[in-house]
Amino acid sequence: MKVLLDTHALLWFASDDARLGARARGIMADPATERLLSVASAWEMAIKVSISKLKIEGPFADWIEGLRTGAAAELLPIELPDIRRVRELPWHHRDPFDRMLVAQALERGIPIVTVDPEVARYGVEVIW
Repeated sequence: MKVLLDTHALLWFASDDARLGARARGIMADPATERLLSVASAWEMAIKVSISKLKIEGPFADWIEGLRTGAAAELLPIELPDIRRVRELPWHHRDPFDRMLVAQALERGIPIVTVDPEVARYGVEVIW
């Protein structure tokens, strides 16, 4: 199974946070699961670090690479079809990062691991 990780899902998985749903945790922990981390999520975390909403240890580049490799997540680039899809999405969600994740999941036909109930309104499969 291939899944796209929402930012909070990756952070909660990495920190063994109890807020991560049991089903999501099981799928993410399964070695057969192909985990994808969008560049949009890395960008979101960079912004949150820069405004002190996310505290990290050490340089950001080292931290994000450690987070990604620790979760065995492949980095998913943003491509033109993703951008076109974002433009076509209805405005169920205002967060630009979440909108990009939805577009990427729809373009690839894969589910998103997220607690956000608004994501499902786009017709994308949600795992939690």
